[in-house]
Amino acid sequence: MDLAPFKHVLMLPRVRPLALLMFFARMPPAATGVILTLHVAVTLDRGYGAAGLVGAAGTIGMGLGAPLMGRLIDERGLRPVLAVSVTASTAFWLTAPLMGYWTLLVTSFLVGLLGVPMMLIGRQAITALVPESRRRVALSVDSISVELSFMAGPAFGVFVATKFSTNAALLFIGGAILIAGVLLYWSNPPMVHEDEILDGPKPRIIEWMRGRMVGVLVVCAGATVCLCGMEVSAIASLEHIGKQSWLGVVFFAMCAASIAGGLVYGGVQRAPSVLVLLALMALLEIPVGLGDGNVLLLCLLLVPMNLMCAPLIAASGEHISRLAPPTARGLALGLQGSAFTVGNAIGQPLAGVAVDRGGAPAGFAIAGAAGLVVAGIAWALTRKPVASRVTMAP
Repeated sequence: MDLAPFKHVLMLPRVRPLALLMFFARMPPAATGVILTLHVAVTLDRGYGAAGLVGAAGTIGMGLGAPLMGRLIDERGLRPVLAVSVTASTAFWLTAPLMGYWTLLVTSFLVGLLGVPMMLIGRQAITALVPESRRRVALSVDSISVELSFMAGPAFGVFVATKFSTNAALLFIGGAILIAGVLLYWSNPPMVHEDEILDGPKPRIIEWMRGRMVGVLVVCAGATVCLCGMEVSAIASLEHIGKQSWLGVVFFAMCAASIAGGLVYGGVQRAPSVLVLLALMALLEIPVGLGDGNVLLLCLLLVPMNLMCAPLIAASGEHISRLAPPTARGLALGLQGSAFTVGNAIGQPLAGVAVDRGGAPAGFAIAGAAGLVVAGIAWALTRKPVASRVTMAP
């Protein structure tokens, strides 16, 4: 594994501070799901079904809001978007401890719609700081940063919620988002690379939202179908044998495998396509159910499919940044976030129904099979010619 490309990218101006800032900035959003679940189910005593509705409302809001925020970044720049989204997010999280259930349900959708798009900002900023030839490595760095945030954020959030209270955890999220937003506003990273031509009329969305671009977005949805199905099935497997306390170990194994995959992907000379990565992820998920009933075997079987996770996220971001015109890159990356949300909405209930009917092994198998079907659909879409390409300055 050659780590020299990572060193070269991290030595570029502003890349290393941005990567560090985005790691901390993504920790609070990574913890929101588990904190809201604990707050609604335990503190408000409304149960996990009601907590799931609050989480679903926020997820729907994010799915709709990501393209909106991306379009605003394209047209107005980063700072106006941060001014609106940081204000909305901070106000929500700092007042959430005072809200009743129904108020929380409605406002969680609104904060999802207007919240800070940390994933989008990180991907768009990292592509703007590096030349196109190094974007695969840069986006691998970003994907690894995401995995580290999702390892640290929920763990710290649960610690605050259980050691103190869920109200304290909600206030912590609000304060952390405010600090991260202020730092991003101050640093104001570029959203478009300096070599990309921005003069002339802006391409219409119909000119680039077709063929390969649609195929990549479908791949993104397929990836989260597999990943969400994996998470639901893994939880069901541990619950079946009464080992729920080992969930953190299982999720650590998933994230560690994904980070290792990101390091390998960023260091290779020739990288596999997004279609190959999705097909491998889906195919390798099907036999994970053989580990049902054995925590160690389950962790080992989860490693191969999760090796594809960070590379798939990085590869899809690279394709989108190349296929979308620079003036619409925020919108395109926002649509990528929406595609992830759609896959989430499909993968969780699909695996849940499979688990109810056939146990955790069925959940893994059905989610993997669904991922293969989605990969086939994406392959068919990518056979169409590309309508436009990114124009680069000589």
